[in-house]
Amino acid sequence: MIKNGHHATTEGEGDGSNAGTTACSPEKRKRIVRVWCDGCYDMVHYGHSNQLRQAKAMGDYLIVGVHTDGKRDLEAQGPPVFTQAERYKMVRAIKWVDEIVEGAPYVTTLETLDKYNCDFCVHGDDITLTVDGKDTYEEVKKSGRYRECKRTQGVSTTDLVGRMLLMTKAHHSNIDNSEYQRHTDNFGKGPKGHSPWTGVSQFLQTSQKIIQFASGKEPQPGDTIIYVAGAFDLFHIGHVDFLETVYKQSDKPSGEVNRYKGKNYPIMNVHERTLSVLACRYVSEVVIGAPYAVGRDLLDHFKVDLVCHGKTEVFPDKDGSDPYAEAKRRGIFRTVDSGNGLTTDDIVQRIIKNRLQFEARNQKKEAKEMAVIQAMKLREEEKSQEQAQAAL
Repeated sequence: MIKNGHHATTEGEGDGSNAGTTACSPEKRKRIVRVWCDGCYDMVHYGHSNQLRQAKAMGDYLIVGVHTDGKRDLEAQGPPVFTQAERYKMVRAIKWVDEIVEGAPYVTTLETLDKYNCDFCVHGDDITLTVDGKDTYEEVKKSGRYRECKRTQGVSTTDLVGRMLLMTKAHHSNIDNSEYQRHTDNFGKGPKGHSPWTGVSQFLQTSQKIIQFASGKEPQPGDTIIYVAGAFDLFHIGHVDFLETVYKQSDKPSGEVNRYKGKNYPIMNVHERTLSVLACRYVSEVVIGAPYAVGRDLLDHFKVDLVCHGKTEVFPDKDGSDPYAEAKRRGIFRTVDSGNGLTTDDIVQRIIKNRLQFEARNQKKEAKEMAVIQAMKLREEEKSQEQAQAAL
C-alpha cells in the first residue's frame, strides 16, 4: 500500500529494524516503531521535509517537536521569521508527519522520548548546540537512542535568510535591476560561509529525489483533478492554507490530484520549489515548467475537473490575454479565499524589518559552528598523535 508518498507499514509488516533481519517474532512484527524529531522549523523548506522523510522511513509513526518562540536558545539565535503558530501549521502540513508536539524542549532528553513513547530520535548529520555550546542530543546519543540522517545539500534556513538579505539591496519586486540580477545568479551556488552546515553548496536536482518526494499514485476513476498555478516561492503558510482550502473543494479529497507549476521567481529556483510543494500533504503531483496560460491542451491532457486561484491578482499573459480564459469558458474556474493573505513579499518585509538582527544571527551561528569544527579537528589530531605514540 502506498500512503503519503511512501510505502506504508501495516501491522505485521515489520518494525523498522535494520535490513537483513529475515525473521522475528509475531509480537515484534506488530510493534509500531515511534520516531522523534525536533527543531525550530523556521522557514520550512525541502531540507526540513527531506529530514522528516528520512526519519519516517526509519520507523512507522513520526512525532515532531517544534520549539516555541520564547526558548532561551532560540532567542540567542535571533527572531524567527515565522511565528510559532505558523511554524506548527507548516510542520503539520508535511506529509510524512503523523503528530506534532507544540512547545518541545530545545534539548532532547530521554524523559522527552519516554513521555511520547518514542524508540529513538533522528537528526541530520550537522550539529545543534545550546547557548553554552553543548550538543543538544548528547544525552540520547550516550543512551543509544539516536539515529542520524543525511543533511540535504544546497539549502538551509540561514542561506534562505541570506538570499533575502541580499535582495534587500535592490527592491524585491524590481527583478530587472542589474545589481539584483547579479545576486540572483548566485543564489544556491557555492558556499555562503565557511561552515559546512551554514554554508550551502549548489543544489543539484535528481530524478531520484523527485521520486522520493512524489506520491507515485495515478488518479483513479471518479477522482477529482484540481489544477492550480503559482510560483510557490519560499513555500509558506499562506500557500499551505490556500492548498488546504483547494483540497477541500473536491467531493472526494482522499483521491484528489493537485497539479502545480512554477514561474521564474527569484528566491528559490524551480527545482527547489518543486520539492517544497511535493512535500505538502495536500499535493499529489507537480507539473514542472507548465505554461503560464492554463489552455486547452493542458486541461485535456490532465483531464482537469476544476481550476482554482486565490485572491491574489491575476496577471495577464504576454499577449495581454487572461491566463484562465479557457477554464472560465468551460465553467471550471473557481476563486478560492483561504483567509490567509500572507505573500512572499510579506516574508521579505519581515527580514528587512529585522535585517540587522538576522545578519547578526547568521554570523553568530556560523562562528559557533566554526568553533565546534576547530575543536573536533583538534580532538582528531590529538587522537591520531596518541595512536601514533602507542604504535611506537
